[in-house]
Amino acid sequence: MTTDAIRYFLSYTGITLPLKLTGELQASDLRNRNTWFEARYDDQDRVQSILKQVYGEVEMSHHYEYDASGALCRTTIQTGDEDPRIIERGVG
Repeated sequence: MTTDAIRYFLSYTGITLPLKLTGELQASDLRNRNTWFEARYDDQDRVQSILKQVYGEVEMSHHYEYDASGALCRTTIQTGDEDPRIIERGVG
């Protein structure tokens, strides 16, 4: 996995995975915010991970894996100190 870009957002919309992030921010905007989403994208512009930052701490994280065709096949979600939850999608 090659991570090429980190982008920042205000929020997300919908309930499907990967999350649809909205309200893109510049890195310079973060110093005036307490909460934001940090997303890492690969060289194919697919989101690899999303961290919800609240007062400098990670409150929630999503990590995404894709199959050879580029379809989302596995998501690992962690909220706070809870155990990670893994969602796998079957092939075909």
